[in-house]
Amino acid sequence: MAKILPILASLSTIFFLILSLYTVLVIGEGHGFGRSLDRKLLGYKKEKLSHFQFYWHDIVSGKNPSSVPVIRAPKNTSTFGFLTMIDNPLTLGPKMSSKLVGKAQGFYASASQEEVSLLMVMNFAFIEGKYNGSTITVLGRNPVFHSVREMPVIGGSGLFRFSRGYAQAKTHTFDPKTGDAIVEYNVYVLHY
Repeated sequence: MAKILPILASLSTIFFLILSLYTVLVIGEGHGFGRSLDRKLLGYKKEKLSHFQFYWHDIVSGKNPSSVPVIRAPKNTSTFGFLTMIDNPLTLGPKMSSKLVGKAQGFYASASQEEVSLLMVMNFAFIEGKYNGSTITVLGRNPVFHSVREMPVIGGSGLFRFSRGYAQAKTHTFDPKTGDAIVEYNVYVLHY
């Protein structure tokens, strides 16, 4: 019995050390209002890379526009300073009659005095298939007259929680008389 007690004490010490290490790794350090978590506890495993292609319809003309000016540019500038709210259709093809897969909801604002460059703040809110109810959030600079523009994906919701990536925009058509535009978006997203 005398020989077993030191062995049990050693095993208890080793067990306590392993349990303490596990607790620190899983729970993390407490900071009062936040803590580190092991992503596996939330069900997040290996990241996937997804590609989405759709057409963004910016309709400013007609009786039911999807883009509405909220703040107009001051008279002393050409476009700098305007703000437009959007609820733009996202379709599979460039025609408005193509299958609707979601809406781009948010706003864009003219953020440059030297060129036509927009600050884009929008969620791609999907309504199709397994992505129904999920969003991808884009926040970035859109220099409109560049042939291809790249903006960061800064997150999302639903299937795109903790996502990151980028969105490429390429103007498909623009009508200078009405201001209506169709833009092809290719979005690359890393998500769980």
